[in-house]
Amino acid sequence: MSQREPHTSTEPHAGAVMGMRGCDTAADCRSERPGHRLHTMQTRLVATTASKWVDAVVVKVSPDGFATLAEFSSDSVRRVWHHDAFGGGLAAGDPVAVHAVYGVLALGARHFSVAAA
Repeated sequence: MSQREPHTSTEPHAGAVMGMRGCDTAADCRSERPGHRLHTMQTRLVATTASKWVDAVVVKVSPDGFATLAEFSSDSVRRVWHHDAFGGGLAAGDPVAVHAVYGVLALGARHFSVAAA
């Protein structure tokens, strides 16, 4: 029987938003975690699964990157997060589409990786 190695200790990130770890500013972000940069594979997958887009309207956008969306097809409200607050390009009343499987928000031709909040 082999000896179990203990898990390596992690650095404390007190006060850091979990999604922002390793991402100091949006301009320098290299993270492809949900809510950060859009991964190439996400772009390809959302293009091949068009039936999974959900149409919605933006109800509220906060400066800290949270957006509340009301879906057209149901009474559901969904909340998403993007580290750059959608580059300031998202406003209440904007029609958007959210991919239900791959965490992408489409605003016209612009696509953002989003994390469920």
